[in-house]
Amino acid sequence: MSESVQTFDGAKLNAILSRFVGKPGALIPILQQTQDEYGYLPREAVRRIARGLRMPEAQVYGVATFYAQFHLKPRGRHIIRVCLGTACHVRGAEMIFSRITSALDLNGGGTTEDLAFTVEKVACLGCCGLAPMMMIDDETYGRLTPKSAMEIVNGYLGETLARAS
Repeated sequence: MSESVQTFDGAKLNAILSRFVGKPGALIPILQQTQDEYGYLPREAVRRIARGLRMPEAQVYGVATFYAQFHLKPRGRHIIRVCLGTACHVRGAEMIFSRITSALDLNGGGTTEDLAFTVEKVACLGCCGLAPMMMIDDETYGRLTPKSAMEIVNGYLGETLARAS
């Protein structure tokens, strides 16, 4: 998937950078606001942030890749997190993950070409009593089977298709 999915609007980034002129320790808040604005950290944004803060581009990338909250590629409108912690794993979470990624034509996770979904494995969502479970955006779904998980995803898929038409 290319980053050209969304045209880069430098004016938005300039507004973010202007709020932090001369403030020490501004890199992380700038990265957070940039990602909030664009949905991820576009390559051109990282370059401009580095120039604006007068630091090496590698240093900006170092911070962006160190923290799991930052993403260097576009992400879907809906984020599906399938828990693969111990309780979920022993109750079949891998089958649920495989079923979802297969249905969305994502081999091993990632983001759909239409940017509708990002599917990822997570180590633990802290809901072991609901195992196996997943989250879609901020909604938690537990005691899943591959079939029930797909019914839930299909509900979001229908919503996504309806929004596109």
